[in-house]
Amino acid sequence: MRRAGLVVWAAHQLARSLVRPGVTTEDLDRQIEEFYVKQGAEPLFKGVPHPSPGKPAFPSVCCMSVNDEVVHGIPSSRVLQEGDVVSVDTGARVGGWCGDSAVTYPVGRIDDEVQKLLDCTSGVLNLAIELMGQRSRWSDVATEMAKYVRDHGFSVVENFVGHGIGRNMHEEPQVPNFCTPQYRRNHDFALEPGLVIAVEPMVNIGSKKVRGLADDWTQSTVDGKASAHFEHTIAITESGPVVLTSAPREGESFESEA
Repeated sequence: MRRAGLVVWAAHQLARSLVRPGVTTEDLDRQIEEFYVKQGAEPLFKGVPHPSPGKPAFPSVCCMSVNDEVVHGIPSSRVLQEGDVVSVDTGARVGGWCGDSAVTYPVGRIDDEVQKLLDCTSGVLNLAIELMGQRSRWSDVATEMAKYVRDHGFSVVENFVGHGIGRNMHEEPQVPNFCTPQYRRNHDFALEPGLVIAVEPMVNIGSKKVRGLADDWTQSTVDGKASAHFEHTIAITESGPVVLTSAPREGESFESEA
């Protein structure tokens, strides 16, 4: 799975280099798709069926969600403007195994409160990774994640959660970024070697509630305030958590053809 994770990491380095005022989200998506083709990687998102029968499959290799869009934004001719933020969520299968990661990128100079939102969301993901090496149950990690976000004055989106990942992008268990008594009682799971999960906090400046847009995929905040989304694919090993979608470590290399 590390091979897939490195390809997804490299796709994000490409996205980071391309995000700027004046670029369209469909152009970003096109270039990332071309990158996957060069790497012999299978994009995970393109063609994913809609959960509601009769609605269109997802058309792109990335979800690109801008400003108040939380997740599942469809790349389009929309031009990114100075002060926007764009959440790029993408995944790929390499050698039969999957990697999945999301980053929210600033477009030029952004508002101080929005920067704090990005810092909080990336920070709570880093907290989760750290705690995965210290706790035995996911509910304990999720409880601390929700507290961290609340302490920073923001709200955790509860409509969408992370997931197990392996041969397929979405596998059991479900991985929430919050914890309720019902979840702890009925759906909690142990953090044991061999487990691989995609942890993906989504955090809003205002209300935690979301609404679906007319394209049948994009989810937006109900109050129009900004949202951020960060995600890593993480394996639990005998020596602790390993982030599979992180930069190459010492002794590793990634030769991109893009």
